[in-house]
Amino acid sequence: MATTKNSTTPSGDRRVRRTHAALASALIQLVEEQDLSRISVAHVAERAGVSRPTFYDHYRDVHELAEAACTAMIDSLIELLPTPGPDAAAPERDSPRSLEAFFASLAEHAGLYNALLGPQGSARVIDHIRRRIAAAAYHRVHPADDLPEQAGARQDIPHDVPATFAAGALIGVAADWLQRGRPRTPAEMAALTLPLFNALYCVAPPE
Repeated sequence: MATTKNSTTPSGDRRVRRTHAALASALIQLVEEQDLSRISVAHVAERAGVSRPTFYDHYRDVHELAEAACTAMIDSLIELLPTPGPDAAAPERDSPRSLEAFFASLAEHAGLYNALLGPQGSARVIDHIRRRIAAAAYHRVHPADDLPEQAGARQDIPHDVPATFAAGALIGVAADWLQRGRPRTPAEMAALTLPLFNALYCVAPPE
């Protein structure tokens, strides 16, 4: 997704990771206090305890930082989605609880997600989420080891209408829920959403 300005810096460098984490944390705090459009590089740098030149060593602007922070969190959220089939390795995730955790995580950082998934949001973030959810849905029905081993294989899936439909639907539901101020609880959203997944994939039926 978002490519940091200093692309020559080794990604495993502990200082780089600490700086990225500090900047992301600062932005997440700030976006809960005010609109993303009102947040400047100076605001983020001050909150993170770094200089403006240090910020620009890693990101071009606040929007790029927001995209990077959002997609990193989304990649973790994808792991919370339901696992299909009665023979799933993690049956505890075959329930509304997994989707409840997904919506709860969205709610925890609602300011950032709402800014990037809303009408004035980031097309790159939305596309990333769509691809990640579609890949997760596909590979839970068609195990990844059935596909050629290659870089990016988990996202570059074959054309699959149910997986793509499920991804687009979940993004739409999540974005609408955030924009409306989360009128339902994460548990209610999970209970309403899981049957829709059941209609497309063999997720375990609700109790």
